[in-house]
Amino acid sequence: MSPTETPTPPERFNFARHLIALNAGRAGKTALIDDAGTLSYGQLADQVQRFSAALRALGLKREERVLLLMHDCSDWVVSFLGALHAGVVPVCVNTLLTAKDYAYMLADSRAQAAFVSAALLPTLQTALDAGGHEVQHLIVSRTKDPLPAGAHDLAALVAAHAPAEPDAKGADTHGDEPAFWLYSSGSTGAPKGTVHSQASLYWTAELYGKAVLGLKESDTVFSAAKLFFAYGLGNGLSFPLSAGASVVLMAERPTPQATFKRMVDHQPTVFYGAPTGYSGMLASPELPTREQVALRLCSSAGEALPRDIGERWTARFGCEIIDGIGSTEMLHIFLSNRPGDVRYGTTGKPVPGYEVQLRDEDGSVITGHNMIGDLYIQGPSSALLYWNNRAKSRDTFQGAWTKSGDKYTRDPDGYYTYAGRNDDMLKVSGIYVSPFEVEATLVQHPAVLEAAVIGKTDDDGLVKTKAYVVLKAGAQATEAELQAFVKEKLAPYKYPRFIEFMDELPKTATGKIQRFKLRELENQRLYVRR
Repeated sequence: MSPTETPTPPERFNFARHLIALNAGRAGKTALIDDAGTLSYGQLADQVQRFSAALRALGLKREERVLLLMHDCSDWVVSFLGALHAGVVPVCVNTLLTAKDYAYMLADSRAQAAFVSAALLPTLQTALDAGGHEVQHLIVSRTKDPLPAGAHDLAALVAAHAPAEPDAKGADTHGDEPAFWLYSSGSTGAPKGTVHSQASLYWTAELYGKAVLGLKESDTVFSAAKLFFAYGLGNGLSFPLSAGASVVLMAERPTPQATFKRMVDHQPTVFYGAPTGYSGMLASPELPTREQVALRLCSSAGEALPRDIGERWTARFGCEIIDGIGSTEMLHIFLSNRPGDVRYGTTGKPVPGYEVQLRDEDGSVITGHNMIGDLYIQGPSSALLYWNNRAKSRDTFQGAWTKSGDKYTRDPDGYYTYAGRNDDMLKVSGIYVSPFEVEATLVQHPAVLEAAVIGKTDDDGLVKTKAYVVLKAGAQATEAELQAFVKEKLAPYKYPRFIEFMDELPKTATGKIQRFKLRELENQRLYVRR
């Protein structure tokens, strides 16, 4: 299916209004299931329109940004769609970051309000107290404690604003109008605010959620990837709600035990995860039997899925893992295996509606097979730009094409296989980690002279961060001590899983660290182990 075969949304398009109209005949069907209960499609539509009216009543204007910092729950969905409905732009941020990160994002986006889970309020308050930016409104989800002065309880705000004309109709937005932001990490510098349009959500739901995954109204879906990720946003919101399916939302971390509980209790038919998560579940002694679950299809993205993990999962549960690659810039998956056409170890073929190219170092298109090239994508869900970053926008969004930053090969049958990154960015458990950021943090420790961080492939074929560290003369430090030091200063998932102490790091004649030699060392060790 191509964009020309899929009905094109009208020029004046609002995705929240689109979903409400699409599901008007499903008012009594369960839309959302979270730790607090359920929400029907009718209740969801009502709450979205009420929240939209509340935002207007607070004085928030079209295209103004609002920070969305929440654990996955029905309030997240109501907040996101309510903002879109009102033409207000939610800036969806990772719940695992530090107050310093949020302070930057608040100032960069100039957010006029913040929607926050009660459990994350102290961290956000620290960011606000830093003084870089002041929000006009603070809206707190599911709090049992007294609210800060001037803050609003989300449930009370929704209950107090019955939508009346014109609020019930929502904003008359353009399909190409900025609708929401997602922050994308880079190898150097600050995170980039990636600006997506109203129509982007429509295209990914139609071209991938329906056309490739085949989501149906009878499905119940569950995503271990959280809603603040581009991958999770499609998995747990735009895809299932576009198909009239039911969604299981989980606020806590997706540990194997927490994931198994939802699989068994709610019997999802479709599960979305990442390779590291699948590996952890397969290794758990609590792994359910095939008879305990109702899975018909699983999805994977975030990092390349090793063949062995896919084959073992299918042998256990009798369903395929559909592995693909997407990006924050393209919003969701554009290169994927297909149900019934899975070739484990590859990322499959281009999703219909998207075109991909492999280009050589000179920018010429590679037409041959089994040659490594830079991956470029063309498709209707591409982001508009990076906020306040013209140079990076021009480098990534090149006319109709988007540069992914990934390297791939294509075999004679048309299947694509991941071959690494153009930069030194690492994907760890599906989340980008900048080695430079980790190195810069390690050298702040008083015992560390210098450090180099690379990716280390474990026995399951998954990438973990490893730091090579040189200590100052006479200084001492343990692996656990340095790991704890990094955790205190960066988001916890960024700490190096392995640390090796060296007398010196390999360098060029000019003193530049040769990370490729460290990677060669790790590759040799992996070969010996196998």
